[in-house]
Amino acid sequence: MSISGRVTFTLIASIAAFALSGDSAYMQGDIVDPAKNTLPNPNPKVIKNWGALPEGRIWGNTAGVDIGRDGNIWAYDRCGSNSCDGSNLPSVFKFDRSSGKLLTSFGAGMIVFPHGIHVDRDGNVWITDGAANKAGTKGHQVFKFSPDGKLLMTLGKAGVPGNGQDTFNEPTDVITAPNGDIFVSDGHSGQNEKRPPNANGRIVKFTKDGKYIKEWGKIGSAPGEFRTPHSLAFDARGRLFVADRGNHRLQIFDQDGKLLDTWLQFGRVSSVFIVGDRLFAIDSESNASRHPGWTTGVRIGTTKEDKVVAFIPPHPTNEPQGVAGEGVAVDREGDVYAAEGPISRAGAGGGLTKYVKR
Repeated sequence: MSISGRVTFTLIASIAAFALSGDSAYMQGDIVDPAKNTLPNPNPKVIKNWGALPEGRIWGNTAGVDIGRDGNIWAYDRCGSNSCDGSNLPSVFKFDRSSGKLLTSFGAGMIVFPHGIHVDRDGNVWITDGAANKAGTKGHQVFKFSPDGKLLMTLGKAGVPGNGQDTFNEPTDVITAPNGDIFVSDGHSGQNEKRPPNANGRIVKFTKDGKYIKEWGKIGSAPGEFRTPHSLAFDARGRLFVADRGNHRLQIFDQDGKLLDTWLQFGRVSSVFIVGDRLFAIDSESNASRHPGWTTGVRIGTTKEDKVVAFIPPHPTNEPQGVAGEGVAVDREGDVYAAEGPISRAGAGGGLTKYVKR
C-alpha cells in the first residue's frame, strides 16, 4: 500500500472507529502482525538483569532507558517498587556500556514516578514525573539534570495535575530538538476507560528556556489525537515520531504539530528509538484483550516507510508469550536495551535486559 493509500485508509478507519465507539475505539484496520512472519532476529543473545544497582538494592519497575553522549547507558528505577513515594533512594542511574557497572546515581527524594528519560546533546538528563505523591506535593513535572545530577530546570507545578501552559497531568516523555526546543508528551491515562479529572492527550512545545510555545492533540482516535502518547523520538529530518500506544500506531508530525503520516505496522508501541535511519519500536502490551492477534517484542524498521524488517521476540519467562519491556534504546554497537516492568508479572522482575547484536 502506498503512503497516500495508507493515510487515506487510516483517516477513514480512524474516523469510522471514533464515530462508532468514541475514544474507546482501538485502531485495528486490516494490518496483520508482521512479527508472525519469518523475520530475522538481529540480536539473539539475551542478557537478563543487566546493570548493577548499589549493593542491597533490587530492580523495581522501570520503563525508560537512553544512551548518553559517551555511549553509556542511562535508566531509572522506581525505588524497588512501582513508585518512589516515601523513598529517599536515588532513582536515576548511569551504567558502563560494556560491563554494566554503576557509574552515577541521583534524584533521591525528588521524583515520585519516573517515566520518560532523555539525554540531550549536551549530556543533560531529562526525566518526566508521571504521577503525584499521596501528599500532593510532588509529581506531574519535567526535570532537567546536569550529567552529575544538578537540577537545571523544572517544568510544571509540583503535585498539581492540569492542562494549562504551566501544568501537566501524567507527563510520559520529553525530548529536545536540535535547536533546543523542548517537547513533552502529556497524558498517561488516555488509553484507559477510567481517567483522572482533566486527563490529557497532547504534545506541548517549549523554548529551550522553558517558555510555552504551543500544544496540539487531545484524547481520541481521530488523526492527530492520542490515547496515551507514550514516547517521543526525532528522525534525521527533524520529524517527531509519537508512540500513540492506545491507538496502536505511530503518528509522525513536523515540529509545528502538522500530522505528516500515520503508521500501523509497529504494534501497540510503548517506546520508539531512532538511530540513523533505523527505527526500533517496543511493544509491551499487545495481548488478546488489548491488541488481539499481536505479540510483544521489538519491531525494527526504517524511518522511510511503515514496514517491519526484523523482530526481537520477548525473552522467555513464566508469562505465556514472554516479556518485552516498555522502554527501548540502542547503543553504537547495535545492542538493544529494554527497560522492563511491572514487577507484578508472573516470573518477571523489573530492570534492564540487553539483547546483543549478532
